[in-house]
Amino acid sequence: MTDRSGEMAATIADAASRQQALYICGGGSKRQLLGRDCPGQELTVWGHSGIIDYQPSELVLTARAGTPLAEIVASLEREGQMLSFEPPLCAGRATLGGTVATNSSGPARPWAGSARDMVLGVQLLDGRGQLLNFGGQVMKNVAGYDVSRLQAGALGTLGVLSQVSLKVLPRPEHSLTLAYDMDAAAAIDSMNRRAGQPGPLSGACWLDGRLYLRLSGAAAAVDHTAAHWGGERLAGGADFWLQLREMTLPFFAGDEPLWRLSIRSTAPPPEFHGPALIDWGGAQRWLRGELDFAALQRAAAQAGGSATLFAGGDRGGQLRPAPDAVTRRLHERLKQAFDPLHILNPGRLYDFL
Repeated sequence: MTDRSGEMAATIADAASRQQALYICGGGSKRQLLGRDCPGQELTVWGHSGIIDYQPSELVLTARAGTPLAEIVASLEREGQMLSFEPPLCAGRATLGGTVATNSSGPARPWAGSARDMVLGVQLLDGRGQLLNFGGQVMKNVAGYDVSRLQAGALGTLGVLSQVSLKVLPRPEHSLTLAYDMDAAAAIDSMNRRAGQPGPLSGACWLDGRLYLRLSGAAAAVDHTAAHWGGERLAGGADFWLQLREMTLPFFAGDEPLWRLSIRSTAPPPEFHGPALIDWGGAQRWLRGELDFAALQRAAAQAGGSATLFAGGDRGGQLRPAPDAVTRRLHERLKQAFDPLHILNPGRLYDFL
C-alpha cells in the first residue's frame, strides 16, 4: 500500500503555478478510448494504491485510485463478492480511478447498475492541488449535489481521483448462458420480451447471428427459467461474457474506428453496413468501420440516444455530440469550480473543457 496523494498534490500545485496542462494517467489502459487526445505533462496515479478499508458484512470497499482493479476483484472473490457492474480489467492495467473516471461498465449494466451507481464517496485533488472529500461509505449520505458520482464519466476533467468508496454485492450462486440462432431484429425483440418477464436475466447480447442470454442467481431460479426459455445451454458461456467484458472478442480486433451507440433498447438495427454487436439488452450498439459521424448522430438521436467514437479514428476531433447550451454552461461552471486554470485533462471530454 502506497499513499502518493501528497506528491500528486505538489505536482498539481506546481503545474497550476505555471499553467501547465496535465494528462492524468493510471495504468494507461484507456488512453485511446472514449476521450480526445490530451497533450500535457503526465501525472500518473499508478502506484498510489492499496485497499484502505473493506467491510464484507457492510458490502463496502474503499481503495486508492491507482489500485489495480484486478487486485480489488481478487479480494472480493475471496469473500464471495463482486463489482456488480463488471468493469473490464484490461489485462491487469485497469485501475479503480480510471474505471470510475470513464464510468466503465460491462454486460450486466442494465440489471446491476453502472460504475456511477456504485460510487458512495470520493477523495479528489482539484486543479489547485487541494484534497477534497465528498460522500462517504453509505448509500444515504447524499444530500444536495452528488459530487462523488459526478466524477464518473468526467474523464478526469473535474479532478484527480485519490480514493473511492464503492458498494459491492454478493456473487450469484449460479450462472448459465442460453444461445439462439436469429437475426438482429428478432434478437432485439427477444431481448426486450425477456427483460420484461420475471427471471434472473443478467446479460443479453447479439453477435454474428446468435443471441446470447445470461441467467444469474439462485440455482433453482436459473434452472427453472432456462427450462422455460429454451435455447442451447452454451458450454463455456462464461468465457463469452468475459471476452465481451474485456473487449477481446474478434469483433473488437483491428484498427477500424469503433462506434458506440446508446439508444432505446427497442430501436431497430441501425441501417449501416459493416460489423455490428448489440449489448445491454439492445440499448448499446457497437459498429465498426469508416462511418459518417453526423449521420450516426442523427440516427442515434432518432432512436432516443447518442453516438460516440469510442476508439480509433481522429482522436483530436469531437468524439461525442456537442451538448446543448444549458448543459454546456453547466459543464463550464463545474470546470471553473474544480479546475479554474483548465490544467486537468484539458480537452479530453470536449474541446471547450
